[in-house]
Amino acid sequence: MQPRTKWLTGAAVAVALVGGGTGVAVAATNGDDEEPLTGSTLDRAVDAALEETGGGTVVETEAGDDGAAYSVEVRLDDGSQVEVNLDQDFKVIGHEADDDGPNDDEGENDDD
Repeated sequence: MQPRTKWLTGAAVAVALVGGGTGVAVAATNGDDEEPLTGSTLDRAVDAALEETGGGTVVETEAGDDGAAYSVEVRLDDGSQVEVNLDQDFKVIGHEADDDGPNDDEGENDDD
């Protein structure tokens, strides 16, 4: 192989590797993986959510969901679930009924 051909082949391989690596990194960060809250962030988010709902049981927390900095899913005493959305200062910016019913496991197909 001539030097110019080696250089072009090497450059093409390098571009393919960089492009492929970037694709893998994007796929890893754009998946459905939800990152649960931990430590003092968890404590503050749970306190704010339970104050908003007047009690209940926290069943899930996550960072950066639906435009909120933090999201806390709470099962209320009547079995319904509410998702409380918080800003970065742990102030409630909204809440909504969660799609999951009281006996529904997330991710299962309800069409069965």
